[in-house]
Amino acid sequence: MLSLEAMSALDAKVISDAMRLRFYPLAVERAQGCRVWDVQGKAYLDFAAGWAVVNIGYGHPRFREALLSQLERTNFASLISGMHAPALQLAEKLIALTPGDFPKKVWFGFCGSDANETVGRLLPIATGRRRLVSFIGAYHGATATSMAMSAHAAQSHFIGGGHVVKVPYPHPYRCPFGDDVHDCAQATIRFLEDYLFKTICPPDDVAGIIVETIQSDGGDIVPPATFLPMLADLCQRYGIYLVVDDVKVGVGRTGRMFSPEHFGVTPDVLVLGKALGNGIPLSAVVARKEILDAGIGLAIFTTAGNPLSCAAGLATLEAIEQEKMPENAARVGTYLHQRLCELQERHPLIGDVRGMGLMQGVELVHDRQTKAPAAREAAKVVYRAFELGLLLFYVGMFSNVLEITPPLVLSEAEVDEGVAILDQALSDVEMGRVSDEVIAPYAGW
Repeated sequence: MLSLEAMSALDAKVISDAMRLRFYPLAVERAQGCRVWDVQGKAYLDFAAGWAVVNIGYGHPRFREALLSQLERTNFASLISGMHAPALQLAEKLIALTPGDFPKKVWFGFCGSDANETVGRLLPIATGRRRLVSFIGAYHGATATSMAMSAHAAQSHFIGGGHVVKVPYPHPYRCPFGDDVHDCAQATIRFLEDYLFKTICPPDDVAGIIVETIQSDGGDIVPPATFLPMLADLCQRYGIYLVVDDVKVGVGRTGRMFSPEHFGVTPDVLVLGKALGNGIPLSAVVARKEILDAGIGLAIFTTAGNPLSCAAGLATLEAIEQEKMPENAARVGTYLHQRLCELQERHPLIGDVRGMGLMQGVELVHDRQTKAPAAREAAKVVYRAFELGLLLFYVGMFSNVLEITPPLVLSEAEVDEGVAILDQALSDVEMGRVSDEVIAPYAGW
């Protein structure tokens, strides 16, 4: 087995910088449940689940058995030029589970990026309309069209996607329309309808509006509860398809199987990824039939919808349903939120605590009055937490929001353990015990 030092040297030599987003020197050897062990044998409590991927936890027996069983039959069969049971069964299950009693179909891919790419490609073809609308702060992926639909500070180098119009996202803590605005959600809808639609973006040329119910990489922003219903109503009135990107917060994380269920909204398109395969590459678009049938062979990937990935998806959904993981996410998530609010009372660095279920964000600021983002401090807290045995990341347009997305099997005892470590990390940073030098090698967001 390679040592941490040897792995770090080899990693720097052979792995592209284009796929790095590092926060600390983690070299994983194994994992189980909510725990990760590195190559030195040190155990960590995982408050990240690998970017909200491992929802049913590491090493789940149902998951392992499903993959082994499928491997005994075949590891591959093409869904482009044939059929196989795992893909058909998973598609049928997704159609049954997702909101909407209209005719639906399913498209399979590998990640949120290719799923959103496909949506962005098919909507203009299906509607004959040229434009899409997305929200500032969104991260929809790392392919050309998904980046065009994104508007995250980390992707400011990307120039393209002139057909996508970006609008402000309703942020209760930092309302883009001003702190004196009474209803940030209403202000957003008015901006869309009374200004954008009447100037540069006529609604009869808008194919779809893509939105995250919680803007995760943008800062774990939970919009006002009225926002999504108002947006859905706007789309219905103008004949615009509503697309919900549930890649990071879906599949049980918020306390419901899919996040739009909290708001009584039925999207025309639901985009899934990350946790759908619990670490095995898998994404899905579940959408109205007329969208996904816009043309033959318009969005095909040779190995997409393969039996192994689909078996992983089926096992993941079955485990989440049968073990009532959304209910656990709601219950333990409420407890986690309470414990984080207790930290806010003790630590002046914490400006805001927000989230739903086991998707929680802790925004760090230099001053609670000015809300000046504390980005360097966020990087230090994450690094110090790692040293103390806790894994989490920071996100946000200002790189100052601690993101907590643990596996959905997290217990209240593990919440207490993780919050205690976070408490110590915050104290160490506030007391100046974490140097600038230790975080210098890690770019983060």
